[in-house]
Amino acid sequence: MKVAILMGGRSSEREISLRSGRGIAQALRNLGHEALSIDAADGRLLPAGNEELGAPALESLAPADETVLARPETLATAEVVFLALHGAAGENGTIQALLDLAGRPYTGSGMLASALAMNKAMSKRLFEREGVPTPAWQLLAPSAGPADVDVEVLGGFPIIVKPNEEGSSFGLTVVRSVTTLPGALREAGALGEILIEKFIEGRELTVAVLGDESLPIVEIRPKSGLYDYQSKYAAGASEYFCPAVLPDDVARRVAELGVRAARILGCRGVSRADFRLSDDQVPYCLEVNTIPGMTPTSLVPMAAKAAGMSYEQLVARMLDLAVAQRRPPGVPTRA
Repeated sequence: MKVAILMGGRSSEREISLRSGRGIAQALRNLGHEALSIDAADGRLLPAGNEELGAPALESLAPADETVLARPETLATAEVVFLALHGAAGENGTIQALLDLAGRPYTGSGMLASALAMNKAMSKRLFEREGVPTPAWQLLAPSAGPADVDVEVLGGFPIIVKPNEEGSSFGLTVVRSVTTLPGALREAGALGEILIEKFIEGRELTVAVLGDESLPIVEIRPKSGLYDYQSKYAAGASEYFCPAVLPDDVARRVAELGVRAARILGCRGVSRADFRLSDDQVPYCLEVNTIPGMTPTSLVPMAAKAAGMSYEQLVARMLDLAVAQRRPPGVPTRA
């Protein structure tokens, strides 16, 4: 099967996307598929096996209105599009809507689920309506100042300040006193609307959802105490435990909430629900990622490995789910 892997793009997560895309492309080639690695920023075909080296730096890209659609010939012969984009237009439903209009099957969630998941405030409104616990929160304009933050309603300090529509913890700050609040608001506000959230003391957990089933839970223990960009991507900055060591009833509850959160948003394919488990064993859903990282050491491949799946088997399953979304009932999967 000829598969186009969209990676890179123009978001702040371009580097991580290129790493994910390279791993996926190699796995697809190992599985016998014809894999085309495409930089979504401008539609260029990247060299097989050297995708990161062949992609230009974000600051050297041509004007922002030039996208993958500027070179539609790179997608013309692809039977399926494998999305390895993170942040901005890759996860907010834009590229999904365009692929829907073009009639192209693609991996992961559709336009609406992607848009809802990227907008953390919208996700939290749905979680609250459907009974999925989520930390108390407040949505503010990018220009908001300390006087706009209702710390009392949030339960007092510490609080989380982060952009409402970013990933990989870009712009995220744990604010423990009013003195550091102005800087945190400026940092998050530079990226758009600001989400203020009660900080839940406890453990960091994540649930990967593949199809309709949860994979083993991963616990993350950042050495810095905060699972920020550095803790996520710097070697040795965090410790991971999979399956997480939890009481059976708590593990079942977290897994069930992970699947429910994904279903509430309408996610499909693979997604990942992130949680904080409070000291009194209450899981709080923070957000759902519709295109989670797929580097060989990312959290979803880690969970799949604990379930007995290799990286290549995980990629194959994701491809099968994408094809099944577009296949009429009773038509077998193509080799």
